[in-house]
Amino acid sequence: MQNNPLVTIICLCYNHEAYVVESLNSVINQSYSPIELIIVDDCSTDSSKTIIRTWLEKNPQIQFIVNETNLGNTKSFNKALKIAKGEYIIDLAADDILLPNCVTLQLEGFKNSHYKNLGVVYGNVELISENGTFDSYYFPVNEQKKVIENRITGDIYQSVLSGGNSICSVSAMIKKTVFDHLQGYDETLAYEDLDFWIRASRLYEFDFIDEPLAQKRIVANSLGSDFFKKKDSRAKKINHSTYLILKKAITINQTRAEDLAIQKRINHEIIHTLKINDFGLFLKFIGLRILLIKRKSFKH
Repeated sequence: MQNNPLVTIICLCYNHEAYVVESLNSVINQSYSPIELIIVDDCSTDSSKTIIRTWLEKNPQIQFIVNETNLGNTKSFNKALKIAKGEYIIDLAADDILLPNCVTLQLEGFKNSHYKNLGVVYGNVELISENGTFDSYYFPVNEQKKVIENRITGDIYQSVLSGGNSICSVSAMIKKTVFDHLQGYDETLAYEDLDFWIRASRLYEFDFIDEPLAQKRIVANSLGSDFFKKKDSRAKKINHSTYLILKKAITINQTRAEDLAIQKRINHEIIHTLKINDFGLFLKFIGLRILLIKRKSFKH
């Protein structure tokens, strides 16, 4: 690939002492270059910072940001994004791993796609256990390791709203111009991906690479597992963020079909709030559903 564009990989670390070296090595061992790696430690309380500094002795050119207080994923990522020089961005958690040809395949996806307004390219992911053994695929595959169910591509906004077009963030490469336009992640939220996919898919097209691009580690204390905890402060913040995300999405809907799509997602969240006994949030989602039912027209 001639005139190779610079790709920035932002690796966020919080108490990932057992995994961070493997994650960082997966970046510097990519088949593609040039790559800019920016590491952010979000005030880890384990040995992560010491391990990263030791690793950096052999990789002194790599930028390392150490947060003095715990800022969370959204603020930490945006901090690194401000100094990123790449034309394309990958958001990598320090317990996940990029497969060696990940960046090459993603850039080929951008180059070969027929979409003219392409902002994001993503692929399949191998889910692995804490000790690194294979568990399953994020999107189920056949014997040829191709997805069983075709992914919706291009304009995926309506599908993202309904919950049918889930994307594993570690497999995604995003144009820096998309982040610039959307002003990065929303720092008021406890998690970033759903809100960003909604806002990005409203304006840009997405394409899918039918290949495993990365390995995502399934850990007991992961953010994803916190969605389902009852009477947990972190879970409460995460689920309230989902409410804020969907409330914001309603304001950018443009058609009745899009309202019906987000209503499907809201119905799911209503059931979820009952399962976790969060009746205050249950009433807020009911309020969103009533708002959608009452809405008759759109401003253009």
